[in-house]
Amino acid sequence: MKALLGSRGKKLRREESLFIADGAQSLRSALFPKVKSAPLIEKLYLTESGEEKLRSEFSDQIIDAHEIIPVTESVMAAMADTESPQGILALCRYRPLDLETLLETGPKRLAFFWQIQDPGNAGTAIRTADACGFDAVLFSEGSVDIYSPKVVRSTAGSLWHIPIVEDLPLASITDFVTSDQFSLLAFDGSGERSLVEVHPDRPTIAIFGNEARGLPTLPAEIEKIRIPMKGHAESFNVASAAAIALFHLGNAGSR
Repeated sequence: MKALLGSRGKKLRREESLFIADGAQSLRSALFPKVKSAPLIEKLYLTESGEEKLRSEFSDQIIDAHEIIPVTESVMAAMADTESPQGILALCRYRPLDLETLLETGPKRLAFFWQIQDPGNAGTAIRTADACGFDAVLFSEGSVDIYSPKVVRSTAGSLWHIPIVEDLPLASITDFVTSDQFSLLAFDGSGERSLVEVHPDRPTIAIFGNEARGLPTLPAEIEKIRIPMKGHAESFNVASAAAIALFHLGNAGSR
């Protein structure tokens, strides 16, 4: 458990497809996943108070369906990644999803993030896409590890609500410019068209760039969209831009 949270955590998480979810909020979603590709609970590590909390909220049948390992408060404090653990920690196994398999489900709205680096931004992006009714979140090669503790916490349970595809080459998205499968919209402050003018009438992929470098070089056929600002801020944080854009696109047209 500690190895998954330590300096070698990313390598181990990738090799074993395992990660740690802590706290009641993540576990509520993990116990009742919304998508087939959602991670599975392997083991539950619970303090006495943590187990009491879970059993007060869920039936014994739901809790006892999982392997439970009782731990003391001091052991939980040593295991957890947070300063104030809630006495609830789950070892979970994720099932990598590829783009080809996702496309078989006929998604209508996808959000693609290119080399996003901040764990909080990545987790917020997943949570926002979930809230706005998007069908999946896609992350490029070179993005933050989606199953790191900080990202998992930032999703606030949405990791179990919406499919995630990692490590996508940019070309796997830009190649759609030659097909009619998706409309591609790249969000950039210098965009030719304002978001308020955008009302997609077919499946759409919203593209967002890196926190510091913005968008990569994209084919000219991909339209750049700006989010109009009335104030004096230079730009939006990528998570803020995504929240505005995904809300607008999630409510545009009919599904």
